[in-house]
Amino acid sequence: MPDLCDPTPYDALLLLSFGGPEGPDDVVPFLANVTRGRGIPEERLKEVGKHYFLFGGVSPINAQNRALLDALREDFAEHGLDLPVYWGNRNWAPYLTDTLREMVADGRRRIAVLATSAYASYSGCRQYRENLAESLAALEAEGLPVPRVDKLRHYFNHPGFVRPMVDGVLASLADLPEDVRAGAHLAFTTHSIPLSAADTSGPVEAHGDGGAYVAGHLDIARLIVEAVREETGVDHPWRLVYQSRSGAPHIPWLEPDICDHLESLHGEGVTAVVMAPIGFVSDHMEVLYDLDTEAAAKAAELGLPVRRSATVGADPRFAAAVRDLLLERAATERGAGGRRCALGALGPSHDLCPVGCCPARGPKPAAAGADSPYA
Repeated sequence: MPDLCDPTPYDALLLLSFGGPEGPDDVVPFLANVTRGRGIPEERLKEVGKHYFLFGGVSPINAQNRALLDALREDFAEHGLDLPVYWGNRNWAPYLTDTLREMVADGRRRIAVLATSAYASYSGCRQYRENLAESLAALEAEGLPVPRVDKLRHYFNHPGFVRPMVDGVLASLADLPEDVRAGAHLAFTTHSIPLSAADTSGPVEAHGDGGAYVAGHLDIARLIVEAVREETGVDHPWRLVYQSRSGAPHIPWLEPDICDHLESLHGEGVTAVVMAPIGFVSDHMEVLYDLDTEAAAKAAELGLPVRRSATVGADPRFAAAVRDLLLERAATERGAGGRRCALGALGPSHDLCPVGCCPARGPKPAAAGADSPYA
């Protein structure tokens, strides 16, 4: 196998995701997993789960992860990369700990991890690292071998992640009525998080107003706007907005909400909007409900034409980007170095999360970082 396709020292890739229910009976237990430790009663979980019940109790995220697994395996095979790909979830089957047990039983000892979250934040990075540490501790307590896990760097600005989103926005613009297309506003959406979490996202030097979380999204939004301008000749107005807030009303979260933003745009006389969910890897429930259902209903109420652009999902270019990230990290671990693809002004992210990066809500160990108890 040529050096350019050498995954050494890794003997497996783990796709690590959030998980979701796959039937009505799964919804409340799934939400209990998500909210464990918060003391939320079952009746409240049923109320929170109404979005899932609208869709038969099935989140699309697991099917989308299966599609991504297939795309990764196909890409690896086409490029002569002989590396098995496994899948584990934080909150639903296949559970992360079970998958790691399977990997250890299969003889895997050095594992590269791809999380289905592209940006720096506590919930999008550190919490996954905490989950990894918990699972490794469980294996250790069972007397099983503890593999080394390395989380691949943030990929929000990798060309294989950005270009599919550009194409999605272009397709959505083309789908708008011609008489409103040129004046369409681009609303780039991502998950709202508490201001305190945003401000402390990323390495310590990136902390501040919005931290690395907001900075990453803004950089990619600018890249997409520039690409659309180059290909259409139109300079569309745009803004980064937020969705899916779930916290207590007295805690400040990132704003404005997409529905509030649609109302503001309508009041300003904007004639059409493309909603681009750049903060999400696939069309899971928060896209399906918060944008395709709730925001679309708000737009219809306002008489405002809207289109929602596609997420990256299992796009072959994203699968190729994952291969690139894996081989890049493998070369670094071997001391070979090499190119690190990244677009925009921020450059490639760190490989190893430094101490103080996206700090924990409490003193919990996290794997795959400078402060990992598992070297």
